[in-house]
Amino acid sequence: MSLYRGGSGMVSYYLHRLTGVGVLLFLWLHIVDITLIGWGPKLFNELLFLYRHPFFRVLEVGLVAAVLYHALNGIRILVIDFWEGATEYHRQLFYAELILFALGFLPAAYLMLKPVVGRF
Repeated sequence: MSLYRGGSGMVSYYLHRLTGVGVLLFLWLHIVDITLIGWGPKLFNELLFLYRHPFFRVLEVGLVAAVLYHALNGIRILVIDFWEGATEYHRQLFYAELILFALGFLPAAYLMLKPVVGRF
């Protein structure tokens, strides 16, 4: 009996779950944030300073990474599910996904972090 040793499929599985939870946590935070409008626009506007803090800018970049990876991996899963024989190419599809992720994420992260890094 051989043991399952993981690989790209397992990494993809765990990253998909992790990014899904991250996006869900952001959604909850966003819902709480928007409900503050119910207590008046003054309170809502006073708390917006939090989102301008460099820590939140870095979290924003993490959110972009999570959404982009989750979306690309979802497309990869759809391709594997609906294209007969795609399971033979799951590793190549995973690496193609990582390349597309890097091509989309790195420029976005650079542009988003440029104002934060410029402060220091």
